[in-house]
Amino acid sequence: MKFSEIKNHLAGYTVGIAGAGGLGSNCAVALARSGIGHLIIADHDIIDIGNLNRQYYFIDQVGMKKTEALKENIRRINPDTRIDIYNTELTRDNIPVIFRDCDIIVEAFDQSEMKEMLAETILSVWPERPLIIGSGLAGYGKTNKLKERTIGNTLIACGDEESETSDDLPPMAPRVGIVANMQANAVVEILMKMKDHENYT
Repeated sequence: MKFSEIKNHLAGYTVGIAGAGGLGSNCAVALARSGIGHLIIADHDIIDIGNLNRQYYFIDQVGMKKTEALKENIRRINPDTRIDIYNTELTRDNIPVIFRDCDIIVEAFDQSEMKEMLAETILSVWPERPLIIGSGLAGYGKTNKLKERTIGNTLIACGDEESETSDDLPPMAPRVGIVANMQANAVVEILMKMKDHENYT
């Protein structure tokens, strides 16, 4: 299948991204480059100088809200991608509202409790809707340990599922980027198997 055909197919779908840090920003860019028609991105954080070692932002964007900077960057890459942003902290109450129109949702949080909260909410509200999570991406090397694993019918975990971020094992661009692109790849694979405009909403 030619890229023009792939892009035309993906243009009919909406992907939600919960978090615009290392995973979320890089995954969103990969999806926009692939031709996803609509991205819904939610995050309440601002860009810090320490984010630039792994997140898809630039030095002149430090201090900006991540969602606004990411929207700006994606528009420079693919202006055809529609982008809706929410500068808010995600909760069990607003997740069903913010991501209601999404065909797939990508979890891209740093904190384990937020990951768990999002997964529980999505799986309870939309049990048939695919959720792609990131789990285990800290440090460097050990690329062969990074994998994609399907859990149940709709949950896909990308990463090594064991390396936890710490001061001695920080998240770094190579591994974060690999896992973010694994998440984007999983999204594209699922959507390409769907019929035009079929969704889980």
